[in-house]
Amino acid sequence: MHSTRMNTVLASVLLASTAVTQAADRPNIVLVFIDDMGWGDFSCFGNEAVTTQHIDRLAAEGLRFEQFYVNSPICSPSRTAISTGQYPQRWRITSYLAHRQSNDDRGMAQWLDPAAPMLARFLQQAGYATGHFGKWHMGGQRDVGEAPLITEYGFDESLTNFEGLGPRVLPLCDAHDGKPPRPHALGSDKLGRGPIAWEDRSLVTASFTDAAIQFIKQAKADDNPFYVNVWPDDVHSPFFPPEARRGDGQKRTLYHGVLDTMDEQLGELFDLIRGDQQLRDHTLILVCSDNGPELGAGSAAQFRGHKTMLYEGGIRSPLVVWGPGLIDPSKSGSVNSTSAFSAIDLVPTLLTITNTTIAESIGFDGEPLPDVLLGNSERSRQAPIFFRRPPDRDAFYGVDDLPDLAIRDQNWKLLCEYDGSTPQLFNLNKDPSEANNVAADFPDIVERLIKELTSWHASMPADNGATYLENQRARKHK
Repeated sequence: MHSTRMNTVLASVLLASTAVTQAADRPNIVLVFIDDMGWGDFSCFGNEAVTTQHIDRLAAEGLRFEQFYVNSPICSPSRTAISTGQYPQRWRITSYLAHRQSNDDRGMAQWLDPAAPMLARFLQQAGYATGHFGKWHMGGQRDVGEAPLITEYGFDESLTNFEGLGPRVLPLCDAHDGKPPRPHALGSDKLGRGPIAWEDRSLVTASFTDAAIQFIKQAKADDNPFYVNVWPDDVHSPFFPPEARRGDGQKRTLYHGVLDTMDEQLGELFDLIRGDQQLRDHTLILVCSDNGPELGAGSAAQFRGHKTMLYEGGIRSPLVVWGPGLIDPSKSGSVNSTSAFSAIDLVPTLLTITNTTIAESIGFDGEPLPDVLLGNSERSRQAPIFFRRPPDRDAFYGVDDLPDLAIRDQNWKLLCEYDGSTPQLFNLNKDPSEANNVAADFPDIVERLIKELTSWHASMPADNGATYLENQRARKHK
């Protein structure tokens, strides 16, 4: 990390420390990371088809953030970023982890290196009880069975699905058409490395929520602060809601049925914490999505693009933060439409809020913003946010040539190819839908942002994004 960057982070830590002076020394943290949900899918973010009442209640008592970003438009790198506080490219996880050959073809690691700086491990070392309940997808999927267990990353307990190792719940997909439910395991049932339970697809999130509830009850009984990931594999396809929520059976209807069911199942966890005065006063809940929606399923509202794309619809996520004993009470129910920050900022932010000290040698790409997360400021992160597309997503959802790179710097958003060509520039303050490319009108800004963006890209380990499609086509024609 350059000295100027380190000085910026240290200055941010000093500024941020004032935001937690009145908070509990070691508050509990619950991070709910939903799968493939669009910015506009919570009803508190505009969805009129489904009322996500339990998450809406969190928002009504907490904060909504409208300019929060994840650091990749696809699952595995997005999860790496929110876990490490670093760009996922540093760890060679730049698209979803799949079969061994596919990972090699895309120039990716097979799993997240356990040497990565993990929020869970920092908190575990500080005395927190740590649990991961839900989708993992940072190693241990398809035919990759020798990846580290989730507990090797700083978690005391885990329960996952078919994209992780250790105890897991695998789904049985029931279309309620008279046919037997079909298993959806993607090879996980053949990997071993932990006990397996089969469950109806519509109840998998309930399994994760139940496990989290039991873990939290035990942590409280042991008088331990806790950090808990609740990462549903809802609302990712395939969509198999309960029979009563299948409606007309169309894709979006099924999606909304899954969304509604997930909200209801997460509500049991939220009610536990809200109904216990000690937990209510000392717990911070964060709810967001790992990337934008699948085409034809969720909604990115007014934003352009979908999952896998670097346009706003692929990388901007709703964020709801709840914590009556921690958040500025005068801001309860308010909307922050100003602060621009991202998932990599959450790790140093939560370390600051929990008063957790770490070695000075550990450098984050994220910046500590506890004053923002707790409602005491509407500032943004100081450094730009950089993005690189998944190597296998140069063309997708009917778009033949998607931008390779993107940068968000203040109100400016620039997208371009790896070499800086074909720039697209948008002023997000005036044009959040990215409808009007104004690159020709602001050549100086384009030049500056391209230089910063391509420099960042060159500083990250390379993947095979520039050659992947060509190599795949060549393989097919052999």
